[in-house]
Amino acid sequence: MRKAAVLVAGGKGTRMGGPISKQYLPIGGKPILMHTLEVFYKVDPETELILVIPELDFDYWNELVETFGFKILHQVVAGGNSRFQSVKNGLNAITFQEGLVAIHDGVRPFVKPSVIESSFEEAERSGSGIAVISLKDSIRKLTDDGKSFYQERQYFRLVQTPQTFQLEKIRKAFRVTEIPQFTDDATVYEHQGWQVSLIPGNPENIKITTPEDMDYAEFLLSLKK
Repeated sequence: MRKAAVLVAGGKGTRMGGPISKQYLPIGGKPILMHTLEVFYKVDPETELILVIPELDFDYWNELVETFGFKILHQVVAGGNSRFQSVKNGLNAITFQEGLVAIHDGVRPFVKPSVIESSFEEAERSGSGIAVISLKDSIRKLTDDGKSFYQERQYFRLVQTPQTFQLEKIRKAFRVTEIPQFTDDATVYEHQGWQVSLIPGNPENIKITTPEDMDYAEFLLSLKK
C-alpha cells in the first residue's frame, strides 16, 4: 500500500521569541524540519513526503536545502490560514488516490520510527492510528465558577502526532467546513462518525515550541551520539 507523510509547519513560531520561525532553527547542526523529514525517509524511502510551510518561506527553505546539502526528495506546499487548511492543502498535494497518510507536526523531530510504523499498520487495519501517551501527573477539571475536581488520569491520554489515516477517508473528512472543535486531525476524522484507534507514542516526541524545548532537543540529540 502506498504511503505519504504530510509534515505541517505552517506557523510563525512566535513563542520562540526570535526572528526565525522555530521550524527552521538548527538543532544538532541542521534545521528541525530536516531532522523530521529524515525520520520518515528512514522508515520507508518510498514514502511520498509533503512539507507544508508558509508560501513566503519557500525561498528561505530552498536556501537552507542548498546550504545544508539536503538531498531527501520532498514536495513543498503552501500552508493555509489555519492548521486545518494547511493539512487540507497537504492532503490535496498527494499524487495518489488510495493508500495511507501520516499527518505529523514538522517540529516533532523525535518521533520513534517504531511509532511511525505502528501508526501505518493500525491505519491500514482500522482506518486510523493516533499516537498518544499516558499522563504522569495528577489532573483536575476546572469549572466556570472557579472550582476544581479530581479526575482519574488513567482515563485520559495526551495526543501527539503522527496521526495516520487511510487516505480516501481523511480526504473525505477534510471536505467539511472548518469548525473550532477541530483541534487536530483526529477530531476532523471523528466528525464523520468514525472512531479513532490509538497507538502508544513516545514521551520524547515533543513539539518544539519554546527556547526551553530547544535545550531539551539538543540533550535528546546528544543521547544518540
